[in-house]
Amino acid sequence: METVAIKALKTGHVGLNVTDLGRSVPFYTRVFGFDIQAEGAEDGRRWAFLGRDGRLVLTLWQQSDGPFPARSAGLHHLSFQVESIEEVEAAENLLRELGASFAYDGVVPHGEGASSGGIFFTDPDGIRLEIYAPAGADTAPAPSGTAPTCGFF
Repeated sequence: METVAIKALKTGHVGLNVTDLGRSVPFYTRVFGFDIQAEGAEDGRRWAFLGRDGRLVLTLWQQSDGPFPARSAGLHHLSFQVESIEEVEAAENLLRELGASFAYDGVVPHGEGASSGGIFFTDPDGIRLEIYAPAGADTAPAPSGTAPTCGFF
């Protein structure tokens, strides 16, 4: 089997379909501190490019009629790493103020005995999201035991 000879590979950006940019853009800019880098407001072609420090991270496309069906093939969840558990906890507090739905109560580890972990929640369209830190989450029990926490919410 022949493969492409790619020397370096990293994720460029992630594109999400949403039902209402007027609701999704404020959610993502407030929770993740994204800047609006570009946007389109043409009827039937609304979109927004969101990023940080001049780097495009997320594109939102208003072309969905209903919430994300988590049981369908496609995106399982979108995860963002931060530097500390304190940042995860601050994000959790903001998300609670915004009325976000959480899969678990508070910060949880990625698995039994893991130090990494975070919070698992959904955006306004039901898209599953995670904010985690590489260490400091080992004070709570893992909700899925030895199975990956991020795989079963």
